[in-house]
Amino acid sequence: MKKEVKVSWAGHLTFIGEAASGNTLTMDAGTAVGGLGLGHSPMDLLLMGAGGCASIDVVMILRKSRQDIVDCVCQVTGTRADEPPKVYTDIHMHFVVTGNDVEEAAVKRAVELSMTKYCSASLTLAKAAKLTYDWEIKEA
Repeated sequence: MKKEVKVSWAGHLTFIGEAASGNTLTMDAGTAVGGLGLGHSPMDLLLMGAGGCASIDVVMILRKSRQDIVDCVCQVTGTRADEPPKVYTDIHMHFVVTGNDVEEAAVKRAVELSMTKYCSASLTLAKAAKLTYDWEIKEA
């Protein structure tokens, strides 16, 4: 399956990303490196994309498991190399699932399936960085 997006320069160090769906987002370099800080940094978007991809999986799997969930948050932490190209060397994903009587085994299964089988964004990043994950359950 081929995917295509478009990134257009909007001046300074600001760019507009557009998906085939027509949805857009603004990217910009931070002010410390000459940008205007008007959007997300591309490196932050890598982490957000992985967190979003994995969270979609986790919610879908937990719903299919008939778990009564009301919230799912994925806190993603990335550590970058000190020298250019400053790639991510370590990425940790912490899932916080909130619900009513949510089963630990169901959350464990959902997160592990996402991280090892379904989340293409995380699995892509795991080829370049050490990817770890964990989870916690909160009662609603």
